[in-house]
Amino acid sequence: MVGECRGLLLDIVPQPNISDQWLWRHEVGGGYSMRDAYHLLTTMDPPCVDTTPDLIWHKHVPLKVSVLAWRLLRNRLPTKDNLVRRNIISHDSQLCVSGCGGLETSHHLFLSCPVFAPLWCLVKSWIGISSADPDLLQDHFV
Repeated sequence: MVGECRGLLLDIVPQPNISDQWLWRHEVGGGYSMRDAYHLLTTMDPPCVDTTPDLIWHKHVPLKVSVLAWRLLRNRLPTKDNLVRRNIISHDSQLCVSGCGGLETSHHLFLSCPVFAPLWCLVKSWIGISSADPDLLQDHFV
């Protein structure tokens, strides 16, 4: 909800040379009405709500785990596809380190690699939960 409000506030700009007056960009005349705000909120695309910060940066989660999760969910790990994109390694050396033949991406390493992906079953067994494995890293994390 905070992100939605912050996004709406970006559409209100102070007017120079006019004291105590604001301009609402979504109305032709610049005036603000609840009707116009309601119309904007009900017709705009739903915002991307990121619920993971509370999970990632929890006080009981070690900092190194939080940093790894943050980098993983934002595709900032030094996987071979990211290294190729940054011109650190060549295109022909982006195969998975496990030798399975797949392209090394975060998704591949954590969810679809035949060597590393089965580790999730062991982790779930270790912490005593059972669930269907989601296909997205974000869903898997939550």
